[in-house]
This record gives sequence, structure tokens and C-alpha cells, in this order.
Amino acid sequence: MSKQSPFDQYKRYLLLERGLSANTIDAYMRDLSKLVSFMEERNLSLKQIDYYKLQMLLDELYKQGIKPRSIARIISGLKSFFKFLVLDEFLEDNPAQLLETPKVGLKLPSVLSVEEIDQILGVIDVSTVEGARNYAIIETLYSCGLRVSELTNMRFTDLYFDEGYIRVSGKGGKQRLVPISETAIKKIKSYLLHRNKINVKKGSEDVLFLSARGTAISRITVFHYIKLYAQQAGIEKEISPHVFRHSFATHLLERGANIRVIQEMLGHENITTTEIYTHLDKSFIRQEIIEHHPRNK
Repeated sequence: MSKQSPFDQYKRYLLLERGLSANTIDAYMRDLSKLVSFMEERNLSLKQIDYYKLQMLLDELYKQGIKPRSIARIISGLKSFFKFLVLDEFLEDNPAQLLETPKVGLKLPSVLSVEEIDQILGVIDVSTVEGARNYAIIETLYSCGLRVSELTNMRFTDLYFDEGYIRVSGKGGKQRLVPISETAIKKIKSYLLHRNKINVKKGSEDVLFLSARGTAISRITVFHYIKLYAQQAGIEKEISPHVFRHSFATHLLERGANIRVIQEMLGHENITTTEIYTHLDKSFIRQEIIEHHPRNK
């Protein structure tokens, strides 16, 4: 049996020890492929990679027109990879440790108003299997603030409608209970009446949201329909399934929900990830301070 390459060992480490999802691991490995190409073009081994060669790689990426935000992500991946090689005693030093991450401005997520969400839902033909499913999907994304991968992985055994909760398997396999609205419950139940018409493939019996083929719906399909409905509704904002998650958090914050509660619902490990939503509506934040600070009474 041939020994695994350091790249394969790193991939295994991300899966087994870090517990990352297949999609996240693929993203890490795609970024590392730029290092692999750089090494192959120059006939270099990993042990020949030093800080200056990594700077050469980054210079090339800048010349290719790769944006600073993407460069920052690639640098983060390189640091993680070389740190792993040091821990695994493949290398003595981490050549990526001193790489400087380009400064990128705070990226504020796109947010839809409640009216815009209703406009998108309003164009869906719920008399079809596909339409009933897609309406339930969008309502669930917005009602529960789910990542699209969390939604596509949902099972019947994750539904606790009597208690008003769903169980969500998030990043790293971590589970959390998230309240679900009566509207979303109603739309899921409507979809289930149509789901009975789908020929479910073996092994997918417990999957909640099915494709026409009878297997779990893919992230790409969810993305496709959301883009389509947004266009039909005349929404010109950049839109993706994640926009409903951003809208969930922003609307809760605007209506006075505690940011720690929002953090828990979103499954953010770090409160600073959730705090990006506090930058979305400066006028709202100022109004909150004016209304609630004792000095303004």
C-alpha cells in the first residue's frame, strides 16, 4: 500500500480530526491546488517551499486578477496546511506563518426585506410538487436561518413540530435545536402531501426535501430556483440561499432579539461572526441606543 501524500493526509485530517463537511474540505483543497500547480511548474517539493516562494505564489495570484478577499482565504488555508505539516513532523517550520493577509473591508451580506421575501414566494406555483417543495424550502431557510447544506441534509427524524423545533446538523457535525415558525410548519406539511407522489429512491426514505429523482435535493438546485424566482419577482439584488439566513438574523436583530440568541440559532461558534449583522443598519443601531440608554431618558 503506497504511503499517502501530505495533501491526502491533510484532507484526512480535515475530515476526521477537524470534522469539516465535504464541501468545506473541497474548498480547502481547491485553494491548495494553486500551491500544487506552482510546485509542479517549478519541479519543487514541499520541503523546498519557503516564505519567499509562497510570496512568489501570491504575486502570481494577484497578477491573475484574484481578488484580495480570495487571496486572504488562500493564505488562511496555506497557514493551516503548513501548520498541520509541522504538527505531523513533516516540516520543522511553518513557511506560511509570517504571510500577511491583505486588508479587506467588512463584507456586509445582502439582506432582503420582508416584502421582498413575500414577492419571491408570491411567484411560486404551489399547485405542483416542485413549487410546494420550493416554497417550503425558502420559508424554512428564512424561518430558521439555515445554511443550505443544513437544509438539504434535513430528515423526518429532525422534525419536532409538536414542540415547535427542528434539529439541525451544522458545521463539524454539531447539532442544535432551532425554533420553527407555524408558517414554515404549515408549508412543510403542504409539501408532504405532494411528496407522496415522488418515487423515493432506496436510502432516501427519511430525506425531507427530495429531488424529482427521489434523492436529496442538491444545493445547486436550491440555488437555481432561488435565482429564478428572484428574477421573476423583479428582485435585482445579488441573491443566493444564504441571503435568507442573513435576512433571518438581521430581521431578528432589528426587532430587538438578543445577539447571543441569534448566535445560538445560527450555530456560530464565535459571537464576532454574528456581530457582522450589527453593521447592517446603522440608523437602527443608533435608534436602539437613543431609546434604551439611561442617559437619553
